[in-house]
Amino acid sequence: MKNYLPLEKEAELLHNIPIGMAYDGSGDFYVWQDRAKSKLRELLGLDKFVKCDSQFKIKYKREHKTFTEIKFVFQSEENYFVPCILSIPTGCDGKLPVMVCLQGHGTGMHITMGRTKYPIDVEKKKKGGDRDFARQCIKRGVCALALEQRNFGEKGGNPRPTCHASSLVALLTGRTIIGARVWDIMNAIDVLENEFSDVVDCEKIGCMGNSGGGTATIYASALEPRIKTAIPSCAFCTFEDSIVLQNHCECNYIPNIRNYFDMAEIGAMSAPKPMVVVNGVEDGIFPIKPAKYEFERLKSYYKAAGAEDKVAHAVGSAGHRFYAKEAWEKYDEVTENV
Repeated sequence: MKNYLPLEKEAELLHNIPIGMAYDGSGDFYVWQDRAKSKLRELLGLDKFVKCDSQFKIKYKREHKTFTEIKFVFQSEENYFVPCILSIPTGCDGKLPVMVCLQGHGTGMHITMGRTKYPIDVEKKKKGGDRDFARQCIKRGVCALALEQRNFGEKGGNPRPTCHASSLVALLTGRTIIGARVWDIMNAIDVLENEFSDVVDCEKIGCMGNSGGGTATIYASALEPRIKTAIPSCAFCTFEDSIVLQNHCECNYIPNIRNYFDMAEIGAMSAPKPMVVVNGVEDGIFPIKPAKYEFERLKSYYKAAGAEDKVAHAVGSAGHRFYAKEAWEKYDEVTENV
């Protein structure tokens, strides 16, 4: 007879629960995908979010040597405004692809721009981590949309993220913070279409992020058809081996989700769009062994979708960070001829 602590009991229950909406190979994959997306929207509480006027406003426009920087805000829900920075490479002809760039649990979207505001930013920059997604995109001739995620940076995290209270309060009304972040991304794409279609090719929108930004990327890519490519970093693993057994922020938890899906199912909702999953071999909160196991499950889903060559696993040699060289090499492979 065992005598569990509460977490041990909950973990045992989760371990023994089958993935209720896993695709079993019978029937049309895309019929399954549509049903899965509908259930995921329900679990995230996206039906609780109400569309409103964007009240789009440009805060400033600055010319740099290699890009033009436009900071703007828009309203994604009544009385909730999202700060963004759009970087447009100079010297390029025609409309350009755009990548939505999402930071994780840190001090804000300025990290995406390669900038520092706080001592912790300077310390992390010295250690490396390739988190300057916008600068990487600019060098590749791609526009970068840095978006301030809820509870980070200007939206509640100066300088530390403030996910705890809002994550728990959201659950009281059937909402989730992941759902809110996905909602903001969807509405940011509306802004791109409505305000920047003269410079941005809205048929070529990607999404990338590390850690909490990677998590938002996985979910947003699953549910937003206008996102055509995705690079989620240090956010992909089995629920059991990461969200359950490691110390994670409250914003990661979605009621009932493991009754229906694991991460491979959520990733599979993006098929056949190109996706590069990024992990680090020494990442302590998204362990590499179960991450590789879950990636193989994801790859089997892409195979069922007839797109096995559109998904790749980029594995870095260190911990919880982005790996630019490995990720972009894989990205170029999966997006070839796209």
